[in-house]
Amino acid sequence: MTAQINRRSLLGLGASLGITVNFLGSQVFAATEGDLARKKLVVVICRGGMDGLSVSPPVGDANYANLRGSIALRPDQVLKLDDTFGLHPELKAVHALALKGEARIAPAIASPDRARSHFEAQDVLETGAAHVYGTETGWLNRTLEALAPVRKVEGLSVGTTAPLILRGKVQAASWSPGKGVDETARLPTLLQDLYRNDPMLGPAFARGLETETMAQTAMTALSATPAMNIAAASTPTRPGAARMSPTMANDRQNRAGGEAARKLGSTLGGFMIQAGGPQIAAISLDGFDTHAGQLGQIATRLSYMDAVLDGLHAGLGAEWKNTVVIAVTEFGRTARVNGTGGTDHGTASTGLVLGGALKKGGGVIGDWPGLADNALFENRDTAPTLDMRGLFKGVLADHIGVDRAILERKVFPDSATAKPVTGLV
Repeated sequence: MTAQINRRSLLGLGASLGITVNFLGSQVFAATEGDLARKKLVVVICRGGMDGLSVSPPVGDANYANLRGSIALRPDQVLKLDDTFGLHPELKAVHALALKGEARIAPAIASPDRARSHFEAQDVLETGAAHVYGTETGWLNRTLEALAPVRKVEGLSVGTTAPLILRGKVQAASWSPGKGVDETARLPTLLQDLYRNDPMLGPAFARGLETETMAQTAMTALSATPAMNIAAASTPTRPGAARMSPTMANDRQNRAGGEAARKLGSTLGGFMIQAGGPQIAAISLDGFDTHAGQLGQIATRLSYMDAVLDGLHAGLGAEWKNTVVIAVTEFGRTARVNGTGGTDHGTASTGLVLGGALKKGGGVIGDWPGLADNALFENRDTAPTLDMRGLFKGVLADHIGVDRAILERKVFPDSATAKPVTGLV
């Protein structure tokens, strides 16, 4: 049995679980009576510094394998895109979309600032400013502020608090019932691995789409932390019972996490297609800071991201054709593997652009600088060739219908050097 999801039910389910759900009232472009009123944009922020060379391994680059060492993927391991690039093997749903012309990569994208601090780099990503602390408002909020007050729609931030990208003069309605909830009960959650800082977020959205009983069943699948799983593995439940190894426990948890991530995406998509649902949404995925043991960590994170995007695609249904999804991170990581099987804070990364609204037949977005020593930024990072503000400006203009002059003057001031990426939609 499926419960219809709407604003009231989402707030109600949040109350039952002790989470914060933020809605952002927005004003849309004047031509809302036409197709623009149905256009949807989802921005996914992959926090921690997502490794672009893992997202879209350039296995055809002659320098890739040597630089990556123990964390390099072989050509037969990746999901092929072209003669140079593949996708990480955990990005199966993204690859399926790419084969249909509904997903593209920007393999050397970065913000205009070269900060390698998480806080500073995320500030620049979310404010859209030319440098750190250039403004106190987010570029999505300024977009909504700039759009003509013709038709009221909802923008949605998924998280315990509205992220900086959606903060500004357009007032956000916030609801925070979390007090009084037993903190120990908040640990066993559907998306514990995906949302370390927002432990109740996944179950809230899952229960918004389905009945409380069905969601509780899903939550039970991820009811233990890795430590709890290992403890259970060492103590059979009855004489003669098979012991579960830590590997088996982690595999089970990863499967449950993937199912929960997909449910989160499908619920968000289902909510966006409701009458009066959000036209614009922002969601954060955490855990991409892979300084050590990167192979396993990045595989898990990318599998969860893939599941969220797959679920979003399914949840949007026919409205996928009106949707663009942009996934970006605050910075990439070093081209060379470090001594602990990981990578350190870098510069350019891979951005993903997905959606049924994309024009078919497109290839790589932006130029690929290559990985030769003299091509690396500061002899260590993938060199940036595309300012992410140009990507944002192109999508906002061509997909959402924001006036280009307003984008230059109000939404992304001081961005004249970031030429809009046109022709994507």
